[in-house]
Amino acid sequence: MDTGKTGALLRELRREKGLTQEQAAEQFRVSRRTVSRWETGSNLPDLTILMEMADFYAVDLRELLEGERKAERMDRELEQTVRKAADYSEEGKRRLTRRMHLLFLFGVLISAVYAVLHFFDLADGALGGFCAGVSMGVMIVGALMTSRQAARIQAWKWKLCSRKKRSEDG
Repeated sequence: MDTGKTGALLRELRREKGLTQEQAAEQFRVSRRTVSRWETGSNLPDLTILMEMADFYAVDLRELLEGERKAERMDRELEQTVRKAADYSEEGKRRLTRRMHLLFLFGVLISAVYAVLHFFDLADGALGGFCAGVSMGVMIVGALMTSRQAARIQAWKWKLCSRKKRSEDG
């Protein structure tokens, strides 16, 4: 996939509609800067946004992905498959968000326990040290998983898991 070609096509389609980057950003609920990054090819929209764009600009999703217009139309089965994949991707994002919320709530709870221990001058004991350590760990994991590096971390984790599974199987 050539991100430069896709970006150029997105810019062309936006201009054909007579839209500014700001108006396109409002249409797809993103910032103007994000639209600019898409059009320069430095970043690409999520699959769900690409499907919205295909509908909005009345082009095939395949055309957006390949960065060039095609005469033939995408068959319905392929489009349904792509939509199912996007739904699956969205479900994964919802699960991750749910996990992050639970992690955050757990961190707040442990921090509250530590604050109570500190208030009663009991924070120097083993329980206080445990609460402080867990609170710090939750903050670090939360910061990493909400950073730009989250996808790399997750890919690394999957790579480690698959390597471990292969060593157990073989």
